[in-house]
Amino acid sequence: MIPLRTFAEKAYLDYSMYVILDRALPHIADGLKPVQRRIVYAMSELGLAAGAKYKKSARTVGDVLGKFHPHGDSACYEAMVLMAQSFAFRYPLIDGQGNWGSVDDPKSFAAMRYTEAKLQPIAALLLEELAQGTVDWVPNFDGTLREPALFPARLPHVLLNGASGIAVGMATDIPPHNLREVASACIHLLEAETSGTEVTIEQLCEHIKGPDFPTEAEIITPQEEIQRIYRTGTGSIRMRARYKRGNGAIVITALPHQVSGNRIQEQIAGQMAAKKLPMIEDLRDESDHENPVRLVIITRSNRVDVEQLMSHLFTTTDLERSIRVNLNLIRTDGRPRVKDLRTILVEWLSYREDTVRRRLTHRLEKILTRLHILAGLLVAYLNIDEVIAIIREEEKPKPVLMSRFGLDQLQAEAILDLKLRHLARLEEVKIRGEQKELDAERKALKKNLASRKRIRALIRDEILVDAEKYGDERRSPLVERQRSVPIKQDALVPAEPVTVVLSQRGWIRAAKGHDIDPSTLNYRAGDKFRAAARGRSNQIAVFLDSTGRAYSLPAHSLPSARGQGEPLSGRVNPPEGAVFPSVMLGEPNSLYLLGSDIGYGFITTLEDLYTKNKAGKVVLSLSPGALVLPPALIEERIGKGLPAVVVAVTSEGYLLAHDLKQLPQLRKGKGVKIIQIPLAKLKSREEFVVATAVIPECADLTLQAGKRHLNLKPADLLLYRMDRGRRGKKLPRGLRRITSLGIFR
Repeated sequence: MIPLRTFAEKAYLDYSMYVILDRALPHIADGLKPVQRRIVYAMSELGLAAGAKYKKSARTVGDVLGKFHPHGDSACYEAMVLMAQSFAFRYPLIDGQGNWGSVDDPKSFAAMRYTEAKLQPIAALLLEELAQGTVDWVPNFDGTLREPALFPARLPHVLLNGASGIAVGMATDIPPHNLREVASACIHLLEAETSGTEVTIEQLCEHIKGPDFPTEAEIITPQEEIQRIYRTGTGSIRMRARYKRGNGAIVITALPHQVSGNRIQEQIAGQMAAKKLPMIEDLRDESDHENPVRLVIITRSNRVDVEQLMSHLFTTTDLERSIRVNLNLIRTDGRPRVKDLRTILVEWLSYREDTVRRRLTHRLEKILTRLHILAGLLVAYLNIDEVIAIIREEEKPKPVLMSRFGLDQLQAEAILDLKLRHLARLEEVKIRGEQKELDAERKALKKNLASRKRIRALIRDEILVDAEKYGDERRSPLVERQRSVPIKQDALVPAEPVTVVLSQRGWIRAAKGHDIDPSTLNYRAGDKFRAAARGRSNQIAVFLDSTGRAYSLPAHSLPSARGQGEPLSGRVNPPEGAVFPSVMLGEPNSLYLLGSDIGYGFITTLEDLYTKNKAGKVVLSLSPGALVLPPALIEERIGKGLPAVVVAVTSEGYLLAHDLKQLPQLRKGKGVKIIQIPLAKLKSREEFVVATAVIPECADLTLQAGKRHLNLKPADLLLYRMDRGRRGKKLPRGLRRITSLGIFR
């Protein structure tokens, strides 16, 4: 009996090690996981070499499950499919016939009863030396067969096709690389070790420029970052789609690794539906057999900045994505570890050296055995008549031959196995010729085995041959690009003239153009026009409520004026009981005079009123009982330095004009006193500020009082000019109930 805690801990650790070593992580020797290794070996045992005919995938999966890998058939078949997909593996090991999935939907492959497969020619790099004593053989799961523990890979396959997997407590993400580049790096390491020089990561990166994915999308990660990844074994590679310009269109010709064209279409179409890409008119997928990736983006005009648009799409879609790198693999000592590039190549070369040494030793043993047998056969040919007589007359000729001619059991067996047609005189000549050839090979093998330098030279020559036979050009170009940035929202929206209309009950809408009369629009029963602001659809509309809080909404997002709009309270969250007296719209640097009816105010920019908070932000501090005055727009020419005056008029007909420079520009606050009103009258609401305005010094001022109006010229206005905070002067009788102020032109 053992404690449950001890049993559970041991069981979990055993399971973890099984997942790490026998399922999820590749081995540095051949770069394969156990299921992949068993699939390739089972196909070779079925005779499915590159030159053979295709066989049903179900036959291969059946052999793998029944003989070597007693797990689910679907998982086994998916592993087989992955090794056949040219868009998943840089150098596919399986040649598939039928539906093996597509880039848009890798899981869309047909069932294994429909597809057929055989091995690709490059699989010979893994299998060619399997029967030459190069690897250890282990029993299969039921002990009835034997399977190779590893493959004698002639190239570092772990880097060629890479690997990805999730184990218990660890994961691996090894990107694929170009065969010629990897071979060149291996040769450089071999030559450097021969000369006794140390090889750095930077020197290896002169050969291995970076990962090389099956896709032709660009790798935009800087070279310094790639070197850091190879130095630490972890990081991420940034890939970006490739595109070209057509006739009023943008044609995307390559996507990042494992990115679906359908996914890109969904992402772009989603932004188009949200009106975030108004410069795109249409999106088409023209991919076919000749052009596996061809996504066409139709722009609305030739004036669209293609570079800016694509930079935005790179940021907001999978046209640009990061691919994680984690060089975690099982070492030759059977332990998993994250390794740098140099360590991986050095350790693989050590494995390859051991494999070649075992191959040469195995061949030498075969040659020595054959020479020994040939020596016995030569004795038999020299004494052929006596040998024949012994075989004919003796009941047990084997021991007689051994004692008569000094042969061992192996030689005697070889003589007894001779066929009659091999007893001709010319056979002696063939034996002596074979002895000569084998003896020369024996001497060469012993010379190679005695010198590590010769073995490494042999490895170098074999790598060169394999690189020439199976290598190809790099597919993923390494390009330095500027960092992609999204287009600002206001730049995405067309700058069309709009008029934002606010009703007394707080309903909002936006009408196209500036020639509309807001008071003539159709309003809900009991509602009517309150305020309007003219500007552009790519600007931000700012609403000021009765508590001094500001709220901002994009003008293009407001409902159309064809209807009655929608309540502003549905877009923002004002305090209970608050109403919206005004709306502002213009450039962010537009200046406004904000004030309260107790005579205080300040200058602010429209940008200072912007907020993303639905609850708004406090910009105007109000004393108890004070009300917000309609904001007064300050003309652009005034903001650029034109002399101007601030005019304020009270309900008792007092008017004051002072220099604009006496008002501060603030982000928020109560402001300073513009005009003086007796405190008693303020508390009783007998007198309050009716309106404020900012006008150029050279402009006329129009005062409206019911149906009467008064036009004050600059010289007339001088009577009311004084310092800020004074009482002002009273207007003539009949014009003391001012309803509005304005510039008369």
